Amino acid sequence: MKCLIAIVGPTAVGKSSLSLAIAREFNCEIINGDSRQIYRFMDIGTSKPNKRDFEAIPHHLFDIVNPDEPYSVALYRNAALNIIGGIQQRENLPLLVGGSGLYVWSLLESWDVPRVPPDTVFRKKLEAEAHEKGTAFVYRMLEEVDPEAAAKILQGNLRRIIRALEISHVTGRQPSTLQKKGLPICPVLVIGLTAEREALYRMIDNRVDDMIEQGLIDEVKMLESRGYQRDLPSMSSIGYKQIYAWLAGEIGLEEAVRQIKTKTHAFARRQYAWFRLNDSRIHWFTAGETNYRGIIALLYEFVEKAKRNEIGNEFY
Repeated sequence: MKCLIAIVGPTAVGKSSLSLAIAREFNCEIINGDSRQIYRFMDIGTSKPNKRDFEAIPHHLFDIVNPDEPYSVALYRNAALNIIGGIQQRENLPLLVGGSGLYVWSLLESWDVPRVPPDTVFRKKLEAEAHEKGTAFVYRMLEEVDPEAAAKILQGNLRRIIRALEISHVTGRQPSTLQKKGLPICPVLVIGLTAEREALYRMIDNRVDDMIEQGLIDEVKMLESRGYQRDLPSMSSIGYKQIYAWLAGEIGLEEAVRQIKTKTHAFARRQYAWFRLNDSRIHWFTAGETNYRGIIALLYEFVEKAKRNEIGNEFY
């Protein structure tokens, strides 16, 4: 069956649990759409599915690189396309799940991602400026060059900020104008999960408390013992960065947890820049709706129409 389902929305809203229910109902294989769950050893802080879930349902593009290995949206998109083709050949249904808008839309909108080579001299210059003047200074540089690109990057994500400025420096164009979009590779149904802001913040805070209880501190200690230092781009992830700071004696544990929660709140707000509530391509549902009956009914309708070839390569 050549169609694709995607589940998107902010962090902690319940995408993973919904995806497992859908996968069991529709014989799906799950594809990761989270830019942090690609890393090995980073399980608790990225809220990966557990071992039982991995064993019950085929999962793809989780744990594919080490935390010190580079990865890109171009590599992700190529790998995901190959995986989708394999799933469809097995006559199963590919189910893309995640909140990383860059990864998700690069796949759903068939981006022609530019292959811009790195400029190491320029990178080092910006890294030095960030070290001297702060990441916010470099972020403001990107806002001046390309406000659209800046709006979709977390202000603390220095690696992506520098990469966007590097693309602009090398090509002389705004990075946001270089990502050419095309038609989806097959009929696509996008399900969005959302929640009122205060409810979402409670979900986030509960998840952070669970992460600490499940052993996030020990996970960061393990990463450090393996030689993955805090200056790696992967360790700039919310949660890991704050626990590293606590281990270094820079902040107290209570403050670290508070920062994880507040920064995740801000991150969730930014995710709506990628997944807009007024985007007609996304069928939005409120998290926690009883049994998600509306979602299941919509999925059955979509799948049946796809089987009868009543949908073209478009968003349903």
